Amino acid sequence: MANTNMEWVSRSDKSFVALIGDYIKHQRLIQNKTQATIAENAGINRWTLSKVENGEPISLTSLIQILRALDLLDILDIFKIETQLSPLTLAKLEKQKRQRASTDPDVNEQETSQW
Repeated sequence: MANTNMEWVSRSDKSFVALIGDYIKHQRLIQNKTQATIAENAGINRWTLSKVENGEPISLTSLIQILRALDLLDILDIFKIETQLSPLTLAKLEKQKRQRASTDPDVNEQETSQW
């Protein structure tokens, strides 16, 4: 947590919920869509969307449905876990790659089809 911005650390849970609600409302208005339209596309009640836009907590599932309706699921990319290989492992894998084709006919011998 050494690189965490102190402003984020000092925020309360309630202020994060309000921040998310403001973001959703802002994006909805940029897209010129009504609460009813987004709620219908998300498969939730308009009341649920109104609730989050007013800074009240909603379920994570509802949040994902709203982000999907707003075509904003890409903001969840930050949660994607990607495996990173160490430079040593990468070097070993690179060394294992074939460098040239073999002239030995037994190396690439394939069974003939019985068809």
